[in-house]
Amino acid sequence: MAPYFMRSADDLVADSLRGLAAARAGTVRLSTDPRYLLATDPAPGRRVGLVSGGGSGHEPMHGGLVGRGLLDAAVPGEIFASPHNRQIYEASRAAAKEAGVLHIVKNYTGDIINFGIARERLAMDGIACAELVVDDDLATDDPEILLGRRGTGATVLVEKILGAAADQGAGLEELRSLGRAFLDRTRSVAVANRFHTGVRTGTVQAELGDGELEYGVGIHGERSGETIETPRLTDLLARMTGELVNAIEPAPGAPLLLFVNGLGATTELELFGIFGLAAGHLADLGHTVSRNLVGSYVTALDMSGFSLTLAELDERTTALWDAGA
Repeated sequence: MAPYFMRSADDLVADSLRGLAAARAGTVRLSTDPRYLLATDPAPGRRVGLVSGGGSGHEPMHGGLVGRGLLDAAVPGEIFASPHNRQIYEASRAAAKEAGVLHIVKNYTGDIINFGIARERLAMDGIACAELVVDDDLATDDPEILLGRRGTGATVLVEKILGAAADQGAGLEELRSLGRAFLDRTRSVAVANRFHTGVRTGTVQAELGDGELEYGVGIHGERSGETIETPRLTDLLARMTGELVNAIEPAPGAPLLLFVNGLGATTELELFGIFGLAAGHLADLGHTVSRNLVGSYVTALDMSGFSLTLAELDERTTALWDAGA
């Protein structure tokens, strides 16, 4: 038996969405056919609707990020599976404003295909739609990987920043360009010492030996190709922060946003300790963490691990990050 509190594997996603909609009744409404969550009280100044989605199992992303200052709609698939293009299409129609809708899409094959089909259908309806692909994962930053970098922790950050900009009335191309510029200065890397448990099988996705760590793990349990002996935490964080800094090459004195994300089974006791140590390593490298997010926002069911996301901010993105949501 899988170690999840659920009626059955078939009911888990549907029950969770009904519960979320009931708990946040003043914020979101659930459509069941097709399945999506819609914000009930968007900011009146919005001219563009923001829609994101993907497989379930990463909660609170994306359903927990629907509401004023964030997304207009979230489209959940089954566990680790892309939503159907009909779900995306109908959610986008419901969320679209006078200047259209922006799709925020993590860089996975199924999501890219299904959001693309939905955009084609929206174009036939005369609804303007643009795509922003989130591609922040350092472990897949390899020219031999055809699809490119995976979309991971930066998804939450860009949804927050674009949500604030949309509330201020930004247009479709302005939002897409702002998001792309932010993502170009943002990278993530994740590690795990235990993979997630299958909802249907009750077995661990993959086995690690005693004292082993998967460096560069994906949010669906994708192997990184680098299994290492677990180092001291300070040494691990020195490597992770160093690689992130080398990847984004922040300008001297630029404010940085550090996101320490739990992958499902990692406690806040651990995550805040990780944040303090990681911020210290960045300070040793001459960089200042001016904003932060610490918690489990992009999970992988019950995986034991964490990710670090580092983003370079400027005056505008700092103000957008600080905006209420």
